[in-house]
Amino acid sequence: MIKNMTDKRIVLRKCEEYDTEAIKRHIAEIYKASGGPDPSGKRILVKPNILSDEDPRKAISTHPVFVEAVILYLQQAGAAVILVGDSPAVHRNGFMPLKSGIADVCERTGATWVNFTRGTQEIKLRRGKIKITSAALDADMIISLPKLKTHELMYLTCAIKNTLGLVPGFTKAKQHALHSDRRKFGRFLVDLNEAITPSFFLVDGIIGMEGPGPGNGMPVKTGVIFGSCNPLATDIIASHITGYNIMDIASTKAALERGLWLSSPEEIEYDGPSVDSVRYEGFRKVPVIKDGNMAFKFVIRRIRPLRRLEKRPVFIQERCIGCKACIKICPVQVLSMDPKVKNRIVIKDSKCIRCFCCHEVCPVNAIEAKKKIF
Repeated sequence: MIKNMTDKRIVLRKCEEYDTEAIKRHIAEIYKASGGPDPSGKRILVKPNILSDEDPRKAISTHPVFVEAVILYLQQAGAAVILVGDSPAVHRNGFMPLKSGIADVCERTGATWVNFTRGTQEIKLRRGKIKITSAALDADMIISLPKLKTHELMYLTCAIKNTLGLVPGFTKAKQHALHSDRRKFGRFLVDLNEAITPSFFLVDGIIGMEGPGPGNGMPVKTGVIFGSCNPLATDIIASHITGYNIMDIASTKAALERGLWLSSPEEIEYDGPSVDSVRYEGFRKVPVIKDGNMAFKFVIRRIRPLRRLEKRPVFIQERCIGCKACIKICPVQVLSMDPKVKNRIVIKDSKCIRCFCCHEVCPVNAIEAKKKIF
């Protein structure tokens, strides 16, 4: 697979609308100016962010117009084969991104949608092993298309987090049980990207998501497209746009501490309008729990009455439709349906690891991440 991990260039352009030709022009400029590898004659896997198959207006997934513009650019640049694929949070065999419009894009452009569950291979990580889709290892290049979004656990999801979609099925959710807090999960994400680094990252930040993301936040016009061969540089710029301190993003902190991709943010070679001019003032962030509070968090997790002081999944019965998506994805199996009350979720709070996977996948925003004192 073609990699260029030492390149520290990142290019950003303003873009206000989902117009295929305009986006394609921006992508061509971004790709060339930031040292994107030559697609000519290559078998390329395009990997959007599809948390769940929903209307593009919800800003849950990479927009289909953005995906189409990338495919058209790669085809015009001489790509031999273009595959498109992702593994949503709740991944059923035969999944197709119909509501999101990405399946239509594949049909219209001649790209091939790949079912990530139909073949997996095990790869070695710095700590342990994991199975990923064979499509990632069979490709000459992976082009990752993150959506600029908030995330209840990780605060922000962009380049490094998007690579997790190469892990098919519920194996993704199980990683939360294996890496059961924000810092550990951040280190795991860096391990994964170190083992299987996409060749290039193009971020759909035209309409991002703020608030309680990645599935139940609010669309917000952030008005940018940016790209790089360097996942860490990409995530650092994403933090600047959204107003996060880069060291509050666990995966960014872990990568910098290892000296992966960058030793310091000052090494980034940035091409674009000033970062201050593209920062979205008033962006509604997921509130940050400082590492200094981790000792307090350790204590309250072991004293049952105090666990109510911690942010947790709160289930809103009147919104629940009984789809059981939250139960299916829970990595520690602490959720169940109340057998006596319709559409009431029961949680074993003492065993909940606060990964918020249930919140991510709820299609009707019936799960909120907040403190519940009573």
